[in-house]
Amino acid sequence: MIHPPSLGLGAVIATIAIIASFTVFNVTNMQQQQELQFLPTPSITPPSSSADSIAQQPPSGTILKTTFLENSSPILGDPNAPVTIVEFGDYQCHFCNVFFHETEHKILENYIQTGKVKMIFKDFTIIGPDSKSAANAAHCAQDQNKFWEYHDILYNNWTGENNGWASSPNLLKFAKDIDLDIDEFTECMTDNRHLNIVESSNADANMLGLTGTPAFFVISPDDKVVKITGAQPYEVFVQVIESMQMPSS
Repeated sequence: MIHPPSLGLGAVIATIAIIASFTVFNVTNMQQQQELQFLPTPSITPPSSSADSIAQQPPSGTILKTTFLENSSPILGDPNAPVTIVEFGDYQCHFCNVFFHETEHKILENYIQTGKVKMIFKDFTIIGPDSKSAANAAHCAQDQNKFWEYHDILYNNWTGENNGWASSPNLLKFAKDIDLDIDEFTECMTDNRHLNIVESSNADANMLGLTGTPAFFVISPDDKVVKITGAQPYEVFVQVIESMQMPSS
């Protein structure tokens, strides 16, 4: 069963309002457009019912940076990389899994490993209880410096939504598969040690007006932000990244 919020390709697009030094852009239905539409932040107005309407919420600059960058995974890539991709995802989400298998490895190869982009993962656990358990488990793995290894093994073992693949016994098995200290991992899971991070990240997603997963915010060196909704093709990410003025190497 595919839940409505994860139907990213046909989702209604909502941008966020950014004050301070941030400017927001919107990327939607890229496969039907010849080039990116760069939309400057408009004045604050109530959202309309149009699919391309602009829904605005005005967090301050400090709150905005917290919303994007805190309550998250460790950075994947060079912390000094000029462009940042922030992904909001749910480990049970069908289209998050599509992005992981079809697109993420290309971004890793061509942009993250070359020092042009860094990536951060934030939880938006909207599908079911196992989503929160899996998210907590990934942060427990980070206690042993293996967040991204656990993140990958979760998506590599995805079999659907709310069908038990992310049950507690399986989460423990995944921990063994990547050679975590099982006693430490089990204690972390029993205590729900990082559930506060997961819940705070969920609150960040709600503040940004997200309604589904995956959702991405690509942040340029001069703090411009492009929102990409859904498991868009790799070419869309290339267009966005390459459109950003990157310092010459």
